[in-house]
Amino acid sequence: MSDTTAAIAELEAPANSDERTEPLWAAVVSLSLGVFGLVTAEFLPASLLTRMASDLNITDGAAGQTVTATAVVGAIAGLTLAIFTRKIDRRLVLWTLTLLLVLSSLLAATATGLTTLLVARVLLGIGLGGFWSMAGALTMRLVPARLVPRAMSIVLTGVSLATVCAAPIGAYIGDLWGWRAAFVLSAAVGVVALTVQMLTMPKLPPVGASSFRTLFELLKRPSLRIGLVTLLLVISGHFAGFTYVRPFLEQVPALQIEAISLVLLAYGVGGFFGNLAGGFVAERSIKAAVSLGALAIAVMALLMILFGSSGILAGTAIAVWGFFFGFLPVGFQSWTLRAAPDQAEAAGGLLVAAFQIAITAGAVFGGLLVDGFGPLGAVTYAGLAAVLGAALVFTLGHRGLPRNP
Repeated sequence: MSDTTAAIAELEAPANSDERTEPLWAAVVSLSLGVFGLVTAEFLPASLLTRMASDLNITDGAAGQTVTATAVVGAIAGLTLAIFTRKIDRRLVLWTLTLLLVLSSLLAATATGLTTLLVARVLLGIGLGGFWSMAGALTMRLVPARLVPRAMSIVLTGVSLATVCAAPIGAYIGDLWGWRAAFVLSAAVGVVALTVQMLTMPKLPPVGASSFRTLFELLKRPSLRIGLVTLLLVISGHFAGFTYVRPFLEQVPALQIEAISLVLLAYGVGGFFGNLAGGFVAERSIKAAVSLGALAIAVMALLMILFGSSGILAGTAIAVWGFFFGFLPVGFQSWTLRAAPDQAEAAGGLLVAAFQIAITAGAVFGGLLVDGFGPLGAVTYAGLAAVLGAALVFTLGHRGLPRNP
């Protein structure tokens, strides 16, 4: 039996003998609330940066490093949390991670200097990375296998809502009551999420025995390797293009700030509905969810290159981009869970690390392209990377990706 055949045979086996026959939707919603609170807290500094820096008497650049600290710690926590907590009830781990959101937000709200603020963001990074690494594995244990993609789409709507709401609400509250009030509100969201989780989450004894060796063993599975490489290509392309979408809108169709804000809002709303639609597509075919999302991004990038001087066409393309990007997180999460149902938490850690690497690489490479060729350079790379990712799914996905239940 070949390695690939063995991997597929293993993937078709049930992940847990105690798979649920009835979905616990309230618990799934509690996960969505948790991720909404964590991602909101992650994005808050973007809309409060100058006020935070001025009040704490630090530079804007130093304040910006609080975002970097969260991302770096999040990647490390995502890889290691399942290992260090492998003997603890996952419900208790989840509650602790959400509690870190509350503590981080309160600490940030009372910070008197950069050191305290960095400590707060490190705590958030642990909560964020740990939560992301566990989200898929927990979801898989809360609903029947056939409903996992739909449940993941519900969890990921928390991300879409936070993406749409965090920056504008943070900026509004910051102007109205000060930046510290925004973090107090973030802590309140965390308290609500924690309360709902404590009321709805069942006991979840640890399954599997994660270790550092497990991470390397997982990378030997063809199905997981194909998924992670595809993720690195498509997500790096997406962030190379979208990180610099504002310079594109300012320079190519020459939109004013009001129109740019509307386009970005349309992108966020599109992503929200894309998450829901992607969940239903992934229920039928994970391969279709990933490849369709990637191909649509490539087509939208091409439209922006050819017809980007038209504000209407550029805005429409970006909104559609947001919708189909919503297919990708749920698609990759579902792919990872299907590829490693027996080590879902460790695989989730690899997924978190791959996402962070792709986001960082995309932003850095996109910046180099923008500096060298203008905003169309980053959009071109986004389209090419998405096409390569889709091609990888079409050519190798049948070898490594298991069938839907």
